Amino acid sequence: MPMIKTFEDLIKLLIRRGARKRLAVVNGIDTHTQRAVEMALDEGFVDIIFVGGKEIISRNQAMAHYHNHIEYVDADNHIDAAHKAVELVRDGKADMLMKGRINTDDLLRAVLDKEKGMLAPGSVLTQLTLAQIPGYDHMIMFTDAAVIPFPTQEQRMEQVKYLVKAWHIMGVDKPRVSLIHCSEKTDARHFPYTEGYKTIIQAAREDVFGPCIVDGPLDLITSLSPEGLAAKGLTSSLGGHADALVFPNIEVGNVFHKTLTFFVHARTASVLQGTLAPVVLPSRGDTTEAKFLSIALAAL
Repeated sequence: MPMIKTFEDLIKLLIRRGARKRLAVVNGIDTHTQRAVEMALDEGFVDIIFVGGKEIISRNQAMAHYHNHIEYVDADNHIDAAHKAVELVRDGKADMLMKGRINTDDLLRAVLDKEKGMLAPGSVLTQLTLAQIPGYDHMIMFTDAAVIPFPTQEQRMEQVKYLVKAWHIMGVDKPRVSLIHCSEKTDARHFPYTEGYKTIIQAAREDVFGPCIVDGPLDLITSLSPEGLAAKGLTSSLGGHADALVFPNIEVGNVFHKTLTFFVHARTASVLQGTLAPVVLPSRGDTTEAKFLSIALAAL
């Protein structure tokens, strides 16, 4: 499969495949969620199951145009909607899940329910974000800007695994993953997590994650710029061409994400991984386009 270099490539691939993924939308009564769903329906790669909110959603006349690809599941309230949507995934009746008008904590309680949730056994819940940045020559993916505050070594290993798998799906045979730090030096005293980077790099060499190249610690510039790497007199197996960035904690990831969207106007898509099916978990500040692109990434 050719490498996906832009979001347009991603959408075109989904259209060529001609398969519709079933998206369960939890209480999708807000305008932005409905508009993002409409955009995905326009492109023809989803069928929608609105869980809760039928009385409000059905007033949207635009939805009538897609009636053959929409169904409704009644719910008593948004909490009930979350549990019923998760059940649809568990029963194989939905391929992915999306947050509508519901608090993130309430949705995640349903997703993470030990008996009736959708966290895959032995897996780690984390977020992946794909970004297309103006002026930069290829897309990058990073983790984690929303879920894990301070990843343990085991969680970071899983983050690398998810990133590598995602890039393989996007047509990159041997993705390059950078383990991010504020410098290129291991600092066991002040930043003990950098000691664990050595183990992750060795695991990559032993093919634990599948075909990939992992290096670090590297800062953002030496990860993404061959010139920046050369200016510091450094060498790296990534060569300044990282496809994926693993951030040390949620603070770094979140600030990076918001910097890209606010100052650089990057286009982004985010999904949760570690679950039985991808989860689109937009924030209230996300644009309609970001929500639509996240649906597309989940469908891929």
